[in-house]
Amino acid sequence: MKDKRKNRSSEKEYDEIEIYVRDNENTKSTKQTKKKSKRDKKEDKKKNKHKKHTLRKILLAILAIIIVAGIVFFIHVQKNGGGLKGIVTTVIGSSAEKEKELQDIYMLVMGKSENMTDTIMVVKYSAKNQSASMLSIPRDTFTGNNESKASAFDKINSKYINGGAQATLKAVNDLTGLNIKYYLIVDTKALRDLVDAIGGVEFDVPIDMDYDDVTQSLHIHVKKGLQLLNGEQAEGVVRFRHNNNYTSYPASYGDNDLGRMRTQREFLKILLKQLMKPTNITKINNLLKIAQEEVETNIDWNTAKGYVPSLFGFNTNNLVTNALPGEPKYANGVAVFIASQSKTKDLINTMFLQVVDNTEKTTEGTDTDNNTTSTNTTKSTTSATPTTLKPKSNISLQLINGTGSKKKFEAAKAQLKNQGYKIQGEVTTTPIDKTIIINRKELNKEEVEAVKSLLGTGKITEGKTSEKNNITINNNNKKQSFKG
Repeated sequence: MKDKRKNRSSEKEYDEIEIYVRDNENTKSTKQTKKKSKRDKKEDKKKNKHKKHTLRKILLAILAIIIVAGIVFFIHVQKNGGGLKGIVTTVIGSSAEKEKELQDIYMLVMGKSENMTDTIMVVKYSAKNQSASMLSIPRDTFTGNNESKASAFDKINSKYINGGAQATLKAVNDLTGLNIKYYLIVDTKALRDLVDAIGGVEFDVPIDMDYDDVTQSLHIHVKKGLQLLNGEQAEGVVRFRHNNNYTSYPASYGDNDLGRMRTQREFLKILLKQLMKPTNITKINNLLKIAQEEVETNIDWNTAKGYVPSLFGFNTNNLVTNALPGEPKYANGVAVFIASQSKTKDLINTMFLQVVDNTEKTTEGTDTDNNTTSTNTTKSTTSATPTTLKPKSNISLQLINGTGSKKKFEAAKAQLKNQGYKIQGEVTTTPIDKTIIINRKELNKEEVEAVKSLLGTGKITEGKTSEKNNITINNNNKKQSFKG
């Protein structure tokens, strides 16, 4: 019994010792674990600190690169003219130096609806002089050889149906004597989408428009006056020719097709002005998408991109607009528009072929008559004092009346005729600010100065050679005293 108790006691003691040892081991183990955890944390802290330090260095390096790039970008923007124009120039990889080297670009712009080119315009843009010209060509313009055999296929807007853009281009070049290579075709959907993309266009609609054509799903119902037009309304305004009751624009504005062309020119001028707003820079991707998907052209991007930046600095007051001179008539029972060859030639010379010297920049403003053009000049140097050289009597002149006064113009013409000059042609334009004397036959300086001296004012420029006229004179309506 005692042995059993002793054994039990011994077992108990053993158990207690064992438990103690285990507890002790557990305690030791726990202590060791705790010691290891502190060491790891210390090492982790060192690693984290190192990582943060490395990350800070990387961020500082990136920030430095951004700052340097920003400074370089800012410098380039300033070199390229600053502002929105400078930003666009820099972004597309162009430069102010490259812009100065840009040649004047000529293009044929066509507005297409259901394979018909109802809008045909010749456009010239001079990035160097920051000026532009836009000439509307009536869609019914006769392009055939014999009026007595005229048909609908002789109208210029039928060329696109039968031969595409190149056929229209050839017809326009034959008509104007120009050598246009580029074309731009804008579908009516592109116009709608473009107007909607910029939030509408604020335009002064010239008359109440009320027209429906169920065959084209065209419904035009717009009131006269200044208003914000959406894409659909804008399309209606530029396509409008007459109302359902066949009333149209007033004769003073230009009725039917002439009135429509004038409205188109006025609208495009306003559209261009609103497109150039700085707020539209955020919409550039959407605008480019519309251009890519809905505008057809043979102008490659490498050529076009050089002209883009200068457009953002373009002043629409430097845009001259006009319409092909001529008259509508019926030929072989077909309604056509017969262009005046002589007036067309003179107008093309004035709008598209005039060369401006570097001492005074010539800019052109919008017309107020369907078949007129106006020219404004901005001086960059002081005017020369009028000379008193004796004029030659073997010089023929073309006169463009920009005085705003028939009496004043006749007085100037009489002075020139009295001195022996031959007056070969007369054209009337809207009032302009300065007299421009265009030397068209490389006359010597004294001969041209003699004309200027007689008028008492004028800016002398060089122009394309004319077979008929030595000098073309645009008479102004301000700051001019005609000598008796």
